[in-house]
Amino acid sequence: MQRNSLKAFAVSTLGFLALGVLAGCGSESPTATTPEAESAEPTETASADGESGTLVIRANGEDFVRQGFTTKDGWEIEFDNLYVSLADITAAQTDPPFDPEAGDTLEAKAEVKVDGTQVVDLAEGDEAAEPVAVGEVEAPAGRFNALAWRMVPAESGPSEGYSIWMQGTATKEGEAIPFTVKVNEELAFTCGDFVGDDRKGILTAGEAADLEATFHFDHLFGDGSAPADDGINTGALGFQPLADLAENGVVDVDSAALQAELSETDYKTFLSILPSLGHVGEGHCAETKLTTL
Repeated sequence: MQRNSLKAFAVSTLGFLALGVLAGCGSESPTATTPEAESAEPTETASADGESGTLVIRANGEDFVRQGFTTKDGWEIEFDNLYVSLADITAAQTDPPFDPEAGDTLEAKAEVKVDGTQVVDLAEGDEAAEPVAVGEVEAPAGRFNALAWRMVPAESGPSEGYSIWMQGTATKEGEAIPFTVKVNEELAFTCGDFVGDDRKGILTAGEAADLEATFHFDHLFGDGSAPADDGINTGALGFQPLADLAENGVVDVDSAALQAELSETDYKTFLSILPSLGHVGEGHCAETKLTTL
């Protein structure tokens, strides 16, 4: 996060290609590592009356990632690892509430930041697993109703050089294709209040509360359990375009290979989907920016 405005954070100083938010692997497997939740110095540690608690930032790939799912084009996907590299994670209290879809400028009364870049494996655990703890900070009591982060190429670890590393197996009609898809595009997300069955981000003095960065990979692959004309499917790439890139029964591609080998239409679809991956529960984020590094 730079300066006081999370909105400014979402816009890179590089020549980003602006993309709207959507509505709605055969290389050697790296050793799975999930970082411990790290403590970090908050930007601001006291509310007006000096009371504070612990804010835990989590990352959630949802059941699609942990349990597997069927794509819009009938491929059964099982992930072994799905690494995302997160930087400049910043939570804020805002009044009035920040509405990312209305083009608001976020004015933070208080904000805290997780230092450094964190690489997490969203595929870790089963359906009972808690979302992965990314970091925790001392924070002023109150309602944290905005969250922002960047996805940047990892500096080290199993997904070094990539912001997203997806590895697993896709199966259809008896054919199994191991796949690795490595993405080095840099993304930025600026999000409002968490939307879901449980309230998040309400921090009571002396206690702990969660905030969640949620990743909707069904936007990329679609959802075979939804109707074909559902928005989640009409805008999705699916897996078949990736399956068509298989060599000797294996898909192993990075961003450069996707640009070179996908059709122009499919590559544009792929790029247009990436900025829609980030949410806060079902809550949408501001228009995001993307650059190829």
